[in-house]
Amino acid sequence: MSSEFSDHLIEQLVQEAKGYADTDPAVERNCWLAVHRHAHGVLPSEYDIREIPEDLYLAVLERARAIAQATNP
Repeated sequence: MSSEFSDHLIEQLVQEAKGYADTDPAVERNCWLAVHRHAHGVLPSEYDIREIPEDLYLAVLERARAIAQATNP
């Protein structure tokens, strides 16, 4: 995984993604929402097809999954 992004940023986005879990339990979608908001300043609209930094998304997703696995073995 790329170390181009700080651990602080990744943790911040994981926490934001957790906040979306109240309305949607899909960790992949929630991580995507958090990264999209970070990259573009807003949550995506229904037809928003703007790119997000894939390396950042994958880092956030990996950390979110690791946390979920550690808390729910």
